[in-house]
Amino acid sequence: MGQCYGKNIPVVVEDDITSRTGDRPQTPPTSTPFNGAVSVPSVKHSSAHSSSNSPWPSPFPHGTASSPLPPGISASPARSTPRRFFRRPFPPPSPAKHIKASLVKRFGHSKPKEGPIPEDGTEVERSLDKNFEYSKNFETKYELGKEVGRGHFGHTCSAKGKKGEAKGHLVAVKIISKAKMTTAISIEDVRREVKILKALSGHQNLVKFYDACEDANNVYIVMELCEGGELLDRILSRGGRYTEEDAKAIVVQILNVVAFCHLQGVVHRDLKPENFLFATRDEDAPMKLIDFGLSDFIRPDERLNDIVGSAYYVAPEVLHRSYTMEADIWSIGVITYILLCGSRPFWARTESGIFRAVLRADPNFDDSPWPVVTTEAKDFVKRLLNKDHRKRMTAAQALTHPWLRGKSCPVPLDILIYKLVKSYLRATPFKRAALKALSKALTEDELMYLRAQYRLLEPHKDGRVSHENFKMALLRNATDAMKESRVLDILNTMEQLSHRKMDFEEFCAAAISTYQLEALEKWEQIASTAFEYFEQEGNRVTSVDELAREMNLGPTAHSILNDWIRSSDGKLSFLGYTKFLHGVTIRSSNTRHQSSA
Repeated sequence: MGQCYGKNIPVVVEDDITSRTGDRPQTPPTSTPFNGAVSVPSVKHSSAHSSSNSPWPSPFPHGTASSPLPPGISASPARSTPRRFFRRPFPPPSPAKHIKASLVKRFGHSKPKEGPIPEDGTEVERSLDKNFEYSKNFETKYELGKEVGRGHFGHTCSAKGKKGEAKGHLVAVKIISKAKMTTAISIEDVRREVKILKALSGHQNLVKFYDACEDANNVYIVMELCEGGELLDRILSRGGRYTEEDAKAIVVQILNVVAFCHLQGVVHRDLKPENFLFATRDEDAPMKLIDFGLSDFIRPDERLNDIVGSAYYVAPEVLHRSYTMEADIWSIGVITYILLCGSRPFWARTESGIFRAVLRADPNFDDSPWPVVTTEAKDFVKRLLNKDHRKRMTAAQALTHPWLRGKSCPVPLDILIYKLVKSYLRATPFKRAALKALSKALTEDELMYLRAQYRLLEPHKDGRVSHENFKMALLRNATDAMKESRVLDILNTMEQLSHRKMDFEEFCAAAISTYQLEALEKWEQIASTAFEYFEQEGNRVTSVDELAREMNLGPTAHSILNDWIRSSDGKLSFLGYTKFLHGVTIRSSNTRHQSSA
């Protein structure tokens, strides 16, 4: 079973890590390895980094601790991933300056105070409700085996089920100490993790949840035992990187389970190689996504603002404290980059340096082995690691990318389709005409994804879809998590389709994202072709005032909008057409770009 880790306390030793050139840290900090099928939502005292005698030009450490891993795979007690919560703030006005406050709010003091606990602290501790209303008969249902890992909040053991669904099965039990839950947020984290694991069900790449129990001292989370080790350890066993073909098999599994979570309205927020375990020691064993301790439910139009995750895998918008599911896609991009080349795309010797790299630097695709990596693979990674979250592919879209097309994997339903159709139905006729022209310029690569989504809606015999199709498609894929995140509420904003139907041509216009198309190298060609269609069928005379109302802009926008309208005939120019598609909001003293979705 691979080694998994819990949350880390914010005050730790200096963060030295390996550099791109292969330099090793002079004084690597110590680590507290944590073994188990899933990681206890705990706080570690430090994170560790690459061993100074590692033979591989890789960012990953070469573990030496014993672990029941497949032959040739060594465990990795010294983790390559730095702390999940980040100690160092940037100089103002960096978004990282809020991190310490977030940590204190979640965990209380960054490290325990010495000496007796003050009376006021005791009163706060006693006021916390640590009754989870879980089953109280853990000992009658499970026989604990050996301890396989230890963290700050508790430890993980193997166990054997005595009764119920897990009877006769080996399972993993996370034993979480209630004494370590010193804040209301830390208690809520445990409640939410159990709720998410219980609500999500039925996916082959998701760790199976069995039970949650408690007694006066601990919470027990019982889950599937994964004995094949971490993805990180498999990477290590291959010298630090995968071949493209083997990487595809890994990435497809990651995308599938993340697409499933996102459709249910669950964002993981801590995707990294350590959080994917192999079910068995077999080379082709399926992977399981674990550790939902930082995960959360998210409604279709909601944005999150708390800074959580692991430094090397954190998305730029997380540091800006406004993000949604696209943050997970960024993390998948980082994992894929590592799989293909064995290096981190964003690197620095300190956490604040990592943050700066994530916000400002571009991944390196020039050094070995990238010159011999296929163009499709590089394009795939770039479309996940776009700093503009609106331009990233979704997990479902990524499964139709040319790099993965030969893997013959079914494309799951994508919640993005619902969000885009909702916006299309609310758009003005002029905007719809512009989108219809854009849809006619799409190439076969873009149409493949749209066709797959349209088929999942199961059109009527006349080839069209209505509100009922969108509703039933969601219900066919629903779990209890979808109810918790209120995903079905989005159907209320699509009521127009109760009175009419949408054919595939209109669906394409409704379900395309201008932002994602702008990320393509051939965007200029697509836009130029689309504008030709728009000139023929949709372009018309418009005024600055009308265009401002159309885009919900104030008077301060008029001077810019003048450049979008041709003086010769009063119609949108090519510049105006692309800007109109993109959507711009101009407010008094500044200009901001925002999604029209």
